[in-house]
Amino acid sequence: MTTPYPHLFSPLDLGFTTLPNRVLMGSMHTGLEDRAADFPKLAAYFAERARGGVGLMVTGGVSPNLLGWLKPFSGKLSWKWEIHKHRIVTKAVREAGGRICLQLLHAGRYAAHPFAVAPSKVKSPISPITPRALSARAVERTIDAFANAARLAREAGYHGVEVMGSEGYLINEFLAPRTNRRKDGWGGDAEKRMRFAVEIVRRVREACGPDFILIYRLSMLELVEGGSSWDETVAQAKAVEAAGATILNTGIGWHEARVPTIATSVPRAAFADVTARMKPHVRLPIVATNRINMPEVAEAILASGGADMVSMARPLLADAEWCNKASAGRAQSINTCIACNQACLDHVFVGKKASCLVNPRACAETELNYLPTSKPRRIAVVGAGPAGLACATIAAQRGHRVSLFDAQAEIGGQFNLAKRIPGKEEFHETLRYYRHRLAEENVDVRLGRKVDAADLDGFDAIVIATGVVPRAVDFPGHEHLKVVGYLDVLTGRVVPGQRVAIIGAGGIGFDVAEFLVQADGSPTLDAPRWLAEWGVDLEQHARGGLIAPVVEPPAREIWLLQRSPGKPGAKLARTTGWIHRAALKAKKVKMIGGVEYLGVDDAGLRIHADGAESVLPVDQIVICAGQEPLRELAQPLRDAGREVHVIGGADVAAELDAKRAIDQGCRLAAKL
Repeated sequence: MTTPYPHLFSPLDLGFTTLPNRVLMGSMHTGLEDRAADFPKLAAYFAERARGGVGLMVTGGVSPNLLGWLKPFSGKLSWKWEIHKHRIVTKAVREAGGRICLQLLHAGRYAAHPFAVAPSKVKSPISPITPRALSARAVERTIDAFANAARLAREAGYHGVEVMGSEGYLINEFLAPRTNRRKDGWGGDAEKRMRFAVEIVRRVREACGPDFILIYRLSMLELVEGGSSWDETVAQAKAVEAAGATILNTGIGWHEARVPTIATSVPRAAFADVTARMKPHVRLPIVATNRINMPEVAEAILASGGADMVSMARPLLADAEWCNKASAGRAQSINTCIACNQACLDHVFVGKKASCLVNPRACAETELNYLPTSKPRRIAVVGAGPAGLACATIAAQRGHRVSLFDAQAEIGGQFNLAKRIPGKEEFHETLRYYRHRLAEENVDVRLGRKVDAADLDGFDAIVIATGVVPRAVDFPGHEHLKVVGYLDVLTGRVVPGQRVAIIGAGGIGFDVAEFLVQADGSPTLDAPRWLAEWGVDLEQHARGGLIAPVVEPPAREIWLLQRSPGKPGAKLARTTGWIHRAALKAKKVKMIGGVEYLGVDDAGLRIHADGAESVLPVDQIVICAGQEPLRELAQPLRDAGREVHVIGGADVAAELDAKRAIDQGCRLAAKL
């Protein structure tokens, strides 16, 4: 088969089996692994991606014993009677022509239950639980538990296992001086600290035989103080290879690291050089990972010789057909992962089922289906933002005749603002995807004219997806020329001066702050620049790869203000909010909560905060104080007896929420 990505789609010979391509679907917890009743859903999820052409898949983490639980009653494989539910998954994957490995993960001190154990009694900064140190006998029992779980995985029909030795979980905790303070045969010098990992690999290989895939996920860049040195990491890789590993996967960062590793602000393939640096030291296939989301990125890594495979997890949440599309030269039709974390990791960390902002069908394959309609209708979708685009394309895919209207000259709605924010350039990809989908599904797109009720005569159903308008503010001086809206700033109608106050510290306020501290026109996803700003040394001259950050001066002096008391940004997304707060703090943005706005005059913004009045000598005050739904069309249409549906920001505008908007659009289109 001819493909524009010959390295990516070349087979990989493992000796006893051959993988059809170089794509590894990396492990990611979905929330479906923990209940037997959810395994049919998990089977459908993996089978769809197997049909999509993935070379090899890895499940979410499953513990080898009770102590290794991530949380009470989470996924575990230690007893023979637990095999039957896993066979539902492996049977579905095999019938779809795929290959799948079970990830064996012991939570260690990251466990969210009172029985947490670790090499030493050292509490994690992100966990409320202090772990109990494993005894020497318990260490041996844990190694045997890994081997037993791997044997059961083989019996359940898995093609292999991945031993999770990175990201700060138990095995990684044994390897790092930060968490291993033992004085026995399992701690001390590097050879003793790595003994736990090596014994697990050796006993898994003994338990499962030579013709069973054994992936070892090695922490190659830990990004924490007291982590492993590079020489120790290389020695561990060689020892794991000698013990019987088949594939060496790359792990980047610990969960407690204060450097982002998978968020959208991280440049694509930012850590691929770490894998490339390891490759000459081992003979077994090695996998590059983190922020590889499009085929040209993956192909470049493989073509350079820096890796033998690439790992992608969230990109295959976003598009189950990623591999088939790429191999057929249809990269433009890939629904690209934007690394937002909003529906995947943010869900999992609060105990919800994972999904995907750009693909709500992910992990809902048994319930959200876009079946062809038996009764095609004429559908008008008013508003070409995320909700309207999702609804229009899926309704057309199902066979409806769809017309899409928008007052603006381009599709995208609020995404056209988001793509301008430093670190959110991936939103360009979502709009590229939807432009392709609109053409592919022959949607009648009418842009650049605001429609009224009369323009919608003749349609069987009308979807209002007209979005939001900024909420008006009312405080002394709000009509002063210094006061502008966030739309004025992000669209370039107003170029703020050197000192700016931002009123409103929600998601939009933080976005505007990041927009304003960045020097105009400077690249934001440049990997060397990004690594310097976060203090990352890929050559790891110091343990963990951390160095002093080199932060470029901010383009402006910014005050980020909120009326409610407390820390600004406390309500931002769980897995990315800390990144935004840290980035702005590094840029010396002054973030103040509990602010009363007293007025605006030529001197600036007068406020009351922390028990005192002051004047902020700013050139502009940017209002980011929320939005109101824009749905003026809905009621006249309803009054006329028309079928009307309201979705997205036009439905709820409390905070801009693309995840909810796209989900609403998809689910409505599935029912029309």
